[in-house]
Amino acid sequence: MTDSAGKPATAGGTALGEHADPGPLLRLVRRQELAFAVVGAVNTAMGIGLTIGWLWILGTAVPPSMAVTAAYATGVGIAFVLHRRLVFRVRGRLLRDFAGFLAVNSGGLVANALLLELTVTLLGFPPAPAAVVVMGAVAVGSYFGHRYISFRRPVG
Repeated sequence: MTDSAGKPATAGGTALGEHADPGPLLRLVRRQELAFAVVGAVNTAMGIGLTIGWLWILGTAVPPSMAVTAAYATGVGIAFVLHRRLVFRVRGRLLRDFAGFLAVNSGGLVANALLLELTVTLLGFPPAPAAVVVMGAVAVGSYFGHRYISFRRPVG
């Protein structure tokens, strides 16, 4: 695989040699960005399912936000493994990668909240379209954050 400049494609900052196994998802979609989107869609569906599950388990005795928190806590490990194995295809440095993954995910959460608040209250955009645009922009930023922070590997 090569990038638009004809250089070897990379996974997490490491050149994929001709003998490197891109894995089943990258063989299917052939672009890391698309693999990231596919895993993101799976993570979103999983997050919805986990949130509904936690709402059911916790019942009405606790605020619904606790279900969201529990869903995030249970889903983040799965999301990490899916990104690590299917999208960025890296090995080693497990704790460093996980810490970076948490930092990028947390940064995305904060960016989503702040940017949505700004676009709706300050700029006056309607909430639903603003949420779609903001979430899309943050998803793109998250891809680069995971590529260059969470799963970065030295070249060479």
